[in-house]
Amino acid sequence: MIQVKEFLDLGTASAEKKANEFLATLQDDQVIDIKYSAGYRSNRDTSEQRSCIMVIYRTNDHTGMHEP
Repeated sequence: MIQVKEFLDLGTASAEKKANEFLATLQDDQVIDIKYSAGYRSNRDTSEQRSCIMVIYRTNDHTGMHEP
């Protein structure tokens, strides 16, 4: 079964850390692809960076859930 897990955070460090922790629970051959996107959202006084990392992976679990 193919699954998708998304990590969305303000700033890159938190999303990166969570994605790396998740990837450490997978075998190399389970990882199909990793997508990364970043953007800025402007408010009146500040600008926020938003990061999104999406991991596309394969699991043998037929229930559709993968919990590390």
